[in-house]
Amino acid sequence: MKQWIQNMWLNDEGQDIAEYAVMLAVILVLVVGTIRLIGTQSNTAFSQVASSIQ
Repeated sequence: MKQWIQNMWLNDEGQDIAEYAVMLAVILVLVVGTIRLIGTQSNTAFSQVASSIQ
């Protein structure tokens, strides 16, 4: 039993997967936020160009 607990304590393979998942989530939030910001600004710019053409 002591050996099993020691192996579980020293085994960190699952920890790597969790760290990658957190990194992926942070990157995803940054990308989505950037796309939303650029999308809003692009829409405003295109609207201004379209109204000046008319």
